Amino acid sequence: MPHCLIDTIYHRLVTLRDLPTPRVVVDFPRLQRNIANMAALAKNANVALRPHAKTHKSPVVARWQIEAGAIGVCCAKIGEAEVFVEAGIENIRVPYPVHPSNADRVLRLIDRADISIIVDDESVARGWAERIHRADRELDVLVKVDVGFHRCGVDPSAPDVVERIVRIADLRGLHFRGLLSHAGHSYLAGSTDDIKRIAITEIELLGNLADQLRTRGVGVDEISVGSTPSARFIALQPGATEMRPGNYVFFDRTQVGLGSATFDECAMSIIATVVSHPAADRLILDCGAKTLAIDGARGFGAFAGYGAIFPSLDATSPDPSLVIERLSEEHATVRVTGRSPLKIGDRVRVYPNHACVVTNLMDELLLVDGDTVIDHLPVAARGRIW
Repeated sequence: MPHCLIDTIYHRLVTLRDLPTPRVVVDFPRLQRNIANMAALAKNANVALRPHAKTHKSPVVARWQIEAGAIGVCCAKIGEAEVFVEAGIENIRVPYPVHPSNADRVLRLIDRADISIIVDDESVARGWAERIHRADRELDVLVKVDVGFHRCGVDPSAPDVVERIVRIADLRGLHFRGLLSHAGHSYLAGSTDDIKRIAITEIELLGNLADQLRTRGVGVDEISVGSTPSARFIALQPGATEMRPGNYVFFDRTQVGLGSATFDECAMSIIATVVSHPAADRLILDCGAKTLAIDGARGFGAFAGYGAIFPSLDATSPDPSLVIERLSEEHATVRVTGRSPLKIGDRVRVYPNHACVVTNLMDELLLVDGDTVIDHLPVAARGRIW
């Protein structure tokens, strides 16, 4: 468990007010509650939980998730998986279209952990089968299905989709596990009802395709779904065997906008300082694009700016009169539309639009409990995007 950090000069507990800014902090009690709540949701739905680790990029957090009931984790890239395997995580899925040119790296991993990947192209699947069979091994694969996001995945309505999957399932060297989807368009939904419909359509498309495969004698042991916005509707997805939310571990302003969380559940925030106040309607924070990233917020309403500003470290709600309207590398330009009491030197808390990309910008996150810094959390897989 984390231990409180001590200022070695003054032998005092390190607090948020002692930190040089900007610093990304994670509220440890909120983090633990988020982990426990999603584990309970999956357990109650009788669905395996495999969180996407790209949100935290930390084997430490992955172990907490597994201790709470997760069967393993997802990694975004092979490089990320290599870090997690090295740290002792033994069950990893890479739900990304990995090219067979990475076969040597994957072969090294499957000697040390249970590894599975996805394919959505028959020629790529054949490339994997040739490399894996030649090495006298077997690799677990799932076929990625496009359920409406229109990024990766086979089209479930294509007239030859069943035939293509049957041929993939028959390839020597590959062990066909089932079907996998990502309802990424839930992030573009206009209401909670829209997200609910997306979740229902997702499982209907997967279930129909699975039924067709089974009538052809192809076993479909797994139907894997995943996104944090749609996770709350897992009970409406009968037939799903696995869920893969990722962002829930921290949550962020986008999840608040989509109704997946409240700010009281958001574990990640940025402690920032007002470094300039050149005009009554403009002030500058020290958390620029290299801290907040440049993702806009998504949600059911209008969410302006690059994060929600809580005007003090103790504030319980964001100040709508403070909008981060522009980011430079190290500057956050804030438009002030009200009578803000903020002055140079004051500290604020910013909840980012997208927690996952913020994590990847950091060497470490700081775990906090209330006002006290309790530990460093290294971002072990930072930058492992290959």
